[in-house]
Amino acid sequence: MSESLWLQRCVDLATENVADGGGPFGALIVKDGQIVSTGVNLVTPTLDPTAHAEVVAIRRACQELKTFKLDGCVLVTSCEPCPMCLSSSLWARVDRIIYAADRHDAAKAGFDDLAFYELFEQPRDTWSLPVTHVSDVDGFKPFTAWLDRPDRVEY
Repeated sequence: MSESLWLQRCVDLATENVADGGGPFGALIVKDGQIVSTGVNLVTPTLDPTAHAEVVAIRRACQELKTFKLDGCVLVTSCEPCPMCLSSSLWARVDRIIYAADRHDAAKAGFDDLAFYELFEQPRDTWSLPVTHVSDVDGFKPFTAWLDRPDRVEY
């Protein structure tokens, strides 16, 4: 399949998902030219704000390939990944991301992606959600335990 066919499949998945009561997003993970997994937005049916199409596809691909690293894979999605999905893609180590619609299209449809991108460009002390570093406990203790563990699996 070509990139255009993968993108069309994502758009079709997203459109079908709307008919099924989900959000208008669909995604694929492709490796060696083959679709490994698909995902659709399941936020409202599962009451899970992290169940974006890209995250669902990443989770399924990791299970299918029996790994938490998706190097050699491409994330294909019906819309530009939001910051959470982009971060998930970075953690999964996908090689590349391709998408159809963009953050501005999502904003026109009432989705927050654009607002989140804009928020991350602002100083944290101006955010409406306070994010505060409290240093009266030993926050490094879990990292010390991690570093002391000789059989840790690096990621």
